[in-house]
Amino acid sequence: MNLNKVILVGRVTSDPESKTIPSGQSVCSFGMATNMVWSDQNKQKQEKTEFHNIVLWRKLAEVAGQFLTKGSLVLIEGRLQTRSWQDSSGNKRYRTEIIGEKMQLGPKSFGKTNPTAAPAPAQQEKPAPQEDIPVIEEEDAPAPKEKPAEEEIDIKDIPF
Repeated sequence: MNLNKVILVGRVTSDPESKTIPSGQSVCSFGMATNMVWSDQNKQKQEKTEFHNIVLWRKLAEVAGQFLTKGSLVLIEGRLQTRSWQDSSGNKRYRTEIIGEKMQLGPKSFGKTNPTAAPAPAQQEKPAPQEDIPVIEEEDAPAPKEKPAEEEIDIKDIPF
């Protein structure tokens, strides 16, 4: 059995580039950064950033082109793919990309839409159609209500 699966949560490093190829399919590509933070042996905080090339196709590409901007938080689920080609000097070049198969957008405050901007008068009359786009909740979101305290378990009640 083989498995080629990537799941990343990070920030978009540049505005996505969207285009339509001759066959009519939409494609969107952008860079993404993920950070890893840890403490070394001296209890000093260390941080390392990895950069990834993301490619999305069809409807996913259209959604990304519409809602993602530099700095947007996004979750991408997909697979790794490496392309190769010869550059103008005759050197063989390689590029490893994540081909996105699923995407979850970050908080709306990071998208292209500006929630504080007033819509144009014509837009106020007709509400925009709602799309079912998954959104990652912010870390500062209110904590869920606590469950009522459960009854304490007595060791004598355990059957082994």
